[in-house]
Amino acid sequence: MALSVNTNTGAMAALQSLTSTTKALSTTSSRITTGMNVASTKDNSAAYTTAQSLRSDLGGLQSVTSSLSRAKSVTDVAIAGAEQISDVVNQMKAKAYQAADTGIDQASRDGINKDFAALRDQITTIVNASDFNGTNLLKASGGSVSALQSLQDGTAGGTWQPDSLSVANQGLDLGGSVITVAASGNISTAAAATTMIDTLTTTQTNLATSLSNLGSASRQIDAQSTFTSKLSDAIESGIGSLVDADLAKESAKLQALQVKQQLGVQALSIANQAPQTITSLFR
Repeated sequence: MALSVNTNTGAMAALQSLTSTTKALSTTSSRITTGMNVASTKDNSAAYTTAQSLRSDLGGLQSVTSSLSRAKSVTDVAIAGAEQISDVVNQMKAKAYQAADTGIDQASRDGINKDFAALRDQITTIVNASDFNGTNLLKASGGSVSALQSLQDGTAGGTWQPDSLSVANQGLDLGGSVITVAASGNISTAAAATTMIDTLTTTQTNLATSLSNLGSASRQIDAQSTFTSKLSDAIESGIGSLVDADLAKESAKLQALQVKQQLGVQALSIANQAPQTITSLFR
């Protein structure tokens, strides 16, 4: 190779190699620092855009989870209230059986009727208290609850509508279609107590249906919440496989590049000294 003071081919080659090593070292350091193999569209456009789309889905699923949690809370409060009302109705029926006994005196029946009235009024207290965040599934005017079930379009066409599930209001107010006991219902006479037994039997049947509806809705919400959680984990894992860096691999690469960089600096230094040998030719 000809010696020249104008063009140092060896130095240029050494500099190019060092520059390439330094760039690779910078990339590896960035991956180790961020933990990501694809942190920008500049790294890998296809992987980055796919990951961004999945992140959008993941954010949507977080909204689904939040919506399901709210619906679950509303439903569970309603279930607790309905179960308590069922217990109260059982006690009321026991009182009605006692008052229907023609062998007891009126004073005893009056005492039983007072207990009955207290239990009857307790139903209204329970209904009014079964409220969560402004929604009461036991009070006829308390509204119903809907929750996002998924981000898929729940309609056959037209404007996008999310797929959702709903839990209907049960209407457990006194004198309603479920609790057929009137707000003034009593067992002050044997005849009234006998009639009340039939009324309470109907109420118990209606309550069983309401409890079944609420229990079924709660199980559906639980199942959907479990599925949503698993789906979120799967999507998050998918994002990781697209953009996360293999830190063990990058750490090993970092060590190699650091050594390579040191050798590159030495090679450049040696190449830069080559023109100095020309001066020896003139001695």
